[in-house]
Amino acid sequence: MNLSYWEKESFFKNIDVAIIGSGIVGLSAAIRLKELSPQLNIMILERGSLPIGASTRNAGFACFGSMTELLDDLENEKEDAVFSLVEKRWKGLLRLRQRVGNKNLKYKELGGYELFREEDLSDFEQCAAHIDTFNKKLETIIGQKETYKIVDNKISSFGFKKIKHLIHNQAEGQIHTGEMMRTLLQIAKEKGIQILNGIFIKKINDIEDGVELVTNQEWNLKFKKVLVATNGFAKILIDNTKVISARNQVLITKPIRNNPIEGCFHYDKGYFYFRNIDGRVLLGGGRNLAKEAEATPEFGTTEIIQNALIDLLKNVILPNHNFEIESTWSGILGVGTTKKPIVEQVSKNVSVAVRLGGMGVAIGSLVGEEGAELIFKDL
Repeated sequence: MNLSYWEKESFFKNIDVAIIGSGIVGLSAAIRLKELSPQLNIMILERGSLPIGASTRNAGFACFGSMTELLDDLENEKEDAVFSLVEKRWKGLLRLRQRVGNKNLKYKELGGYELFREEDLSDFEQCAAHIDTFNKKLETIIGQKETYKIVDNKISSFGFKKIKHLIHNQAEGQIHTGEMMRTLLQIAKEKGIQILNGIFIKKINDIEDGVELVTNQEWNLKFKKVLVATNGFAKILIDNTKVISARNQVLITKPIRNNPIEGCFHYDKGYFYFRNIDGRVLLGGGRNLAKEAEATPEFGTTEIIQNALIDLLKNVILPNHNFEIESTWSGILGVGTTKKPIVEQVSKNVSVAVRLGGMGVAIGSLVGEEGAELIFKDL
């Protein structure tokens, strides 16, 4: 199906920058470009009816790394690189809160907790040995003392079973993911950024005087510059981008009477996570149970992971409460062998801002702005 003359003239004429993906990164990039140069014509192309990858489907954790996650990172990266990324996540959270506003985010700094079972004793002891060092590092980044603290005395108040130790992160918070994205979309529209949904880009051709995008409708759309901000779907468009799709499954309960859960919680080295929201418990993760199967850009849920999530609710998180599952869903993350995001120019007129490593809420704003600044330098 060809575009009509009217469609070409009214929707696609003289667009300076096309951004593929209307998630946190894409919207942040578009808004930043408008701040840098208000006269730019910017278009965001989104394949879904909503920003469907992970931005509207995550758990809403305003976090920058549990202790076991950071210790794992230190096994693969130098200390400076690990804490440089932590600083970027913290600054990204501050940027998000500044742009969207705590009220619109429904931001609550209830803290975060990492749970340890009997079989996790060696991991806990390793964390305990590093608390002072980590706290000193984080004090220079976030300005708080005693970010991490052992709080075993709080285990009973949450009603957990089979949990022997608990480490509190006082600087962690939670947001309402839907309200975050709704507000970002509103800000973008108020700045005159055109957002088109239902546009699936299947091919990018970098031509001499711009970029041609081929859609699933067989439209050939031409732009001066393109930023790929699709994170978990980046590999579909850019062959040389080192991004692996990772599906994360989530469920949410119906409201629970006298729900004891308050805050964000990390379990099993961060592979499982849960929080309170509107009297419910939201629980996700478990891709470590089927890593190869969950390395996919396809949405969906699987019996093995959903059963593991329900078992965790019954036997660890809510052993003394009756609950019903209200709904389930999944989101697609962009991960890799390192957690450092990729913000780079991949050809003359095409750049990428991807691979958020499961920390999109924290780092997405800064990654998007870095992508915008990279493109602006070359306009």
